[in-house]
Amino acid sequence: MIDGEVSRVLEQTESQDVWRALPCEVAALLRPQVDQAVAEMIDAIQQGVPEYARPLDASYTAAISRAVRHSVEQFIERVADPDASFDEIVAEFRTIGGVEAREGRSLEPLQNALRLGARVAWRWLCAAAGEPGMDMRVLGRIGEAIFVYLDELAAACATGYQEARARVAGERERRRRRLLDLIVVDPPASREAIADLAKAAGWTLPDRVALAAVEERPGLDVADLSLPPGVLADWMRREPCLLVPDPDRPGRAALIDSALCGWAAALGPSVPLSRASASLRWAREALALGLRGVIGFGGGVIRCDEHMSTLLIFSDEELAEALRAARLAPLDRVKPVVRDRLADTLLCWLQHGENAHEVATLLRVHPQTVRYRLRQIDELFGGELRDPDRRFELEMALRARQLIEAGAPR
Repeated sequence: MIDGEVSRVLEQTESQDVWRALPCEVAALLRPQVDQAVAEMIDAIQQGVPEYARPLDASYTAAISRAVRHSVEQFIERVADPDASFDEIVAEFRTIGGVEAREGRSLEPLQNALRLGARVAWRWLCAAAGEPGMDMRVLGRIGEAIFVYLDELAAACATGYQEARARVAGERERRRRRLLDLIVVDPPASREAIADLAKAAGWTLPDRVALAAVEERPGLDVADLSLPPGVLADWMRREPCLLVPDPDRPGRAALIDSALCGWAAALGPSVPLSRASASLRWAREALALGLRGVIGFGGGVIRCDEHMSTLLIFSDEELAEALRAARLAPLDRVKPVVRDRLADTLLCWLQHGENAHEVATLLRVHPQTVRYRLRQIDELFGGELRDPDRRFELEMALRARQLIEAGAPR
């Protein structure tokens, strides 16, 4: 900070030296030529910078004329009095830089306009060479002053441009957070309200979206997080979330994985825009199960589409626990170590078409061991194993048992 302040003071001192080196009488030689110089500058700018050529916009042309005239008059005033205040012209060009940002242009057209104006000024001054008080030594000093002046105006434009860009970005970010609120609230805001705010926020309404729930990390800087274009994000929430437009588009999944690498996050299923709240609800449930260890992150974002049965079982965990207790009650009649073996065997048997050989391979035990366990299971459950509805409920109960125990604190 101190080095920057010292540098700024030195630059100001050097600038003042440039102006003080000019004979103040030169200002009187320049003033009569102002109208002609301004007219030539405006013409050169409108011909050389297409962005500023608006022949049908009288107010815009008048604004350019005022800015050019003011800059020329201030230059001459500075020649006449090196200590004259430069604040007014700096403020004006700072405002011009802000206008460029708000109109969505880059600084290049404005910089081109400044260079063209400086070129005309130099040509105009060269034409005056040989006049009394305008020898080559004075002309050289004026040329140096033109470059210093150009740098000062360009710096003022750049400052105004960056300030306006920051304000525009901040306002757009606020609008997009508000837009996200309108979309994910249950029930959502009207389509018309969402469309109006989307237009103001510069966001195109997609047909389908997917919501991502992200683990909260207080104090973590997310400024460098590179999200795909169009993604709405709100890191200010107690439960941060992202809205991914058109999530089924090719390559979209990989971009989300890359952006959220290292984060605990879950992505809800693709849904119509009007059902965004449901996608977010499922994503939050999946994230909570992931943080508990019920669902594995697998080094990436949890995708609800891949864990629908788990989400269904845990949508009412109390009911899942009741189902487990009711349907697996027969296992309570054996020792815990035997209970675990029988439960694992029964679940594997139900999941793999009741094939004892495949179960033996998967559990890495002898087929005869599987048959022995199945005889025990048949004694405990009896006719329930031959009822399709009960087999379905048994598989759900066993799956719930497996998931609940996987996520239980150790």
